[in-house]
Amino acid sequence: MNNVIAVVLGGGRGARLFPLTMYRSKPAVPIGASYRLVDVAVSNCIHANLRRIFVITQYQSESLNRHVANTYKFDAFASGSIDLLVAEQTDSDESDWFRGTADAVRKTMKHLGRERWDDLVILSGDQLYRMDLGAMLRVHRESSAAVTVAMKAVPAEQTHGLGIMKVDARGRVLHFDEKPPPERLPNLASTPPGATEPVYLASMGIYVFARKALEQGLQNAEHIDFGAHVLPGMLSSAHVQGYLYEGYWEDVGTVRSYFEANLALTRKDSAFNFYHPSYPIYSQRSFLAPTQLHACHVHDALIADGCYLDGVKVEHAIIGLRSRIGAEVRIKRSLVLGADEYETAVEGRPDRGDRPPLGIGDNTSIENAIIDKNARIGKNVQIHNAKGLRHHDGGSFFVRDGIVIVPKGGVIPDGTVI
Repeated sequence: MNNVIAVVLGGGRGARLFPLTMYRSKPAVPIGASYRLVDVAVSNCIHANLRRIFVITQYQSESLNRHVANTYKFDAFASGSIDLLVAEQTDSDESDWFRGTADAVRKTMKHLGRERWDDLVILSGDQLYRMDLGAMLRVHRESSAAVTVAMKAVPAEQTHGLGIMKVDARGRVLHFDEKPPPERLPNLASTPPGATEPVYLASMGIYVFARKALEQGLQNAEHIDFGAHVLPGMLSSAHVQGYLYEGYWEDVGTVRSYFEANLALTRKDSAFNFYHPSYPIYSQRSFLAPTQLHACHVHDALIADGCYLDGVKVEHAIIGLRSRIGAEVRIKRSLVLGADEYETAVEGRPDRGDRPPLGIGDNTSIENAIIDKNARIGKNVQIHNAKGLRHHDGGSFFVRDGIVIVPKGGVIPDGTVI
């Protein structure tokens, strides 16, 4: 592992997760009450003893930079480090912005290339999973592959939005089809090692590249994406190996998938749990007091540290760090992402003018919504998407796929009905 580095792709503008990415990059979006998306990829690297990690992003990187700097501190006598690589202005004629996944790695190779490594692991910054990356690296090396691609069996109805691979009996990739239409599916099923019948194998966007293979694969500046350009272009000249992953994996790159993945964590039989005795997901230590619950009814929920709930009914919901929720509030099928600070008499309440205090005011009802960090929801507010909107932009709230989103720092006055 001393000769391996890891790269976490933070993605572009994060349009599919807007407005959660209005003031932060995708990897910095909160998940599971106490974590950030970047914590998933970084924790998988740490458990595989991959200690040299680079996170590539280009939009709204301040929040991510602060989280990484405050969370991951390696031994001063070891070689571990996590560095952010952000799009830079250069003297070249190329666009300085990253145009795709491969283009992002290509434009940061001037930094990555100075490191000592034989293999490079590429991970996505908007997925929820727990994978043994060490096992994937062993398959990569034992097969003498130029590149190894993590793949997962998916049902036919999910193939249209994924890259589908066809492999031989040894797992070598023979064909790669990005987001294939239904008429091409019959020719794409294959039986990987360990499977008993043909399945559709989706690329998970997790790769291991040998150094020489990566350098050659990035030579064509028009090949801006790994799945659409680089991998299909390598099949005829290089050994591309598939690694079958059979655990939980969820792409949370859209508001709907992000919303449902969070709510799934609240169920007793959840397929994914942030706690694991051997493979926990790491995040920043908050040093917050335990959450206080007074006369509350809580059913299927995750509640982070430092919260104060007074006579609240919570059902199938996520309550993030430092949330303050007033009396007789009802929260159902919703994500409350918390706050970055407190605003109480203990800290000395600042002048907030006519705005409600941080948190959620008394007698408010919230359902099927995402309340982003540092939002101020007044008293007697109803957030139920009363008009049945599917998409809405602007004002004090947004709607994506029927989900009401109050953006970070948003203000909803007393008595508002949404």
